[in-house]
Amino acid sequence: MTATHTDQDFSLRLRKETGRAHRSAEGAGYLAALTAGELDRAGYALLVAQHWFIYQVLESAAERMRADPVAAPFAAPELTRLPALEADLAFLLGAEWRDRIEATPGTRDYRARMTEVCFGDPAGFVAHHYTRYLGDLSGGFYIGDAIRAAYGLDVDGVRFYRFDALGDPAEFKNRYRASLDVAPWDRTVQDRLIDEVLVAYDLNNRVFADLHRLTSD
Repeated sequence: MTATHTDQDFSLRLRKETGRAHRSAEGAGYLAALTAGELDRAGYALLVAQHWFIYQVLESAAERMRADPVAAPFAAPELTRLPALEADLAFLLGAEWRDRIEATPGTRDYRARMTEVCFGDPAGFVAHHYTRYLGDLSGGFYIGDAIRAAYGLDVDGVRFYRFDALGDPAEFKNRYRASLDVAPWDRTVQDRLIDEVLVAYDLNNRVFADLHRLTSD
């Protein structure tokens, strides 16, 4: 399915009304230091660990929401990140990685919010799903390339940034945005979804702020 966008398309409105928050997330101090190669591998592993905690909740919600007729088109199994994250953590921290990671306060708040809104509300689920995965398939690729170059990694340790099962990311993103445009949400629900995307960006920024503090001491 290929979207034909108009000024009324929800996907365009969503991108426009959340663009400033997205750019704010991209400017996080921790992320700038990471991609510049200013941290050690332990500093990078902190981010991988927070991703694991976050995607653990989101992908559990995705399994449930695949039975929902509105949410199902978004919850593509090919997006699943947990196995890649677990492989990355095992490579970076060793076989006992589960005993060596801890969620930051921001990550715990992020998980709590997703637990609250992602398991029964299609719009709430899609808001968090969109924020994470469309970001992974856009700026995430550039972040992955920078991390590979900065820390001498090839595949191991950066599997999170590979979507080998997905096919063409640009084509997938077009289909995803087309699904946003045809979803049966009225203006009130669309507004609520946009608000929740802004919440997700704020929570993501709080995670980056935690990581900045941890790696700046």
